[in-house]
Amino acid sequence: MSGADRIAPQPWMVDASTTRLLSALRAAGIGARFVGGCVRNALLGLAPGDLDIAVDKPPADVTRALQTAGIKVAPTGIAHGTVTAIVDKRPFELTTLRRDVETDGRRAVVAFTDDWRADAARRDFTINAMSCDASGVLWDYFGGQADLAERRVRFVGDPDTRITEDVLRVMRFFRFQAWYGRPPLDPDGLAACRRHAGKLSGLSAERVRAELLKLLDAPDPVDVVEAMAISGVFDHWLPRYQGTARLRDLIASERVVGEGDGLRRLVTLLDPTTDAAAFAKRLKFSTQQSVRLEVMLAAEPVIDATDEKAVRQQVYRLGGALYIDRLLPRRGAANDEQLRAAHRLARDWRVPELPIRGADVIRAGVKRGPDVGALIEAVETWWIARDFAPDRDACLAELARLIAAR
Repeated sequence: MSGADRIAPQPWMVDASTTRLLSALRAAGIGARFVGGCVRNALLGLAPGDLDIAVDKPPADVTRALQTAGIKVAPTGIAHGTVTAIVDKRPFELTTLRRDVETDGRRAVVAFTDDWRADAARRDFTINAMSCDASGVLWDYFGGQADLAERRVRFVGDPDTRITEDVLRVMRFFRFQAWYGRPPLDPDGLAACRRHAGKLSGLSAERVRAELLKLLDAPDPVDVVEAMAISGVFDHWLPRYQGTARLRDLIASERVVGEGDGLRRLVTLLDPTTDAAAFAKRLKFSTQQSVRLEVMLAAEPVIDATDEKAVRQQVYRLGGALYIDRLLPRRGAANDEQLRAAHRLARDWRVPELPIRGADVIRAGVKRGPDVGALIEAVETWWIARDFAPDRDACLAELARLIAAR
């Protein structure tokens, strides 16, 4: 396709920063097009996400042209042909057109080229292989626009070849299906993913985890998750996969409160007896994610969303975000309105601080040691039971009463 089609120019194509950048490239005889996700999303009427720009000259030429125009440039991925231009404090990634020289399923050796079609041919899916210029002229060499209209996720060229180049494309096939596709899945792509699913064990945990969470963030990934399980995608990374029944229930709860979360959804696919620490280590989750996994997989506390006082007590103990992590998969509510109310309280309630400290106990004559902590805990329990209403004077009076009763 030679550019016969157009898309309506988008604000991000013609704003001042973009125009300045493209003008500097054009003045140096460098061709530039928007590529990938921003083009796909423009056709769908969605926000662009990252703006990826491809150029038809090597990084050194691009750098020289931009610096001549007074634009700051950083060699952020020079081995792969990528430089980052900073225009009016806004970063733009520019990558020289490439063709694959050698691939091993995880990384590629590339050579620079000025052939736009060759660069598009090395991309994963037809809906990601389109490009356009700032006037909206669209280049679509492999039928991506038609596939997008049909919500069909299809590999560029031979699926086995694309997957052999990068095995992570198995995960990406299902991720893009969850976000942009509709049933049925492309049969050739699905069959290729089944054939290569066993190779996913050779990928890094970080890459697999990132793709899995992005997939599970999709509005309704249930059918795709089931297709992944049947295809053997989970055999290595989620060997204790438990099906999608709890995922369906969670998504229903999330829709009631208007939020979704990939990590929370992932937990519903696991055996409830999964060792949270071991699983977090296996997939190399961050410390924060690991804490969330531990809380969501724990047997306690059982959430009670039917009583506002009980909700406040549990939010105080867990914190609002972790309370929601436990609330939504298990609900703990008799109806949707109670679920909304508990979620709203956990999100908006400003958790109070106990009005007294250890120093108050010491000033009351108690020696430093375990008794100080025990007394603070006793006052806190009394304060929580009264729905956090007692002020500092009341808490000090309760402390004095406890000390006198020792």
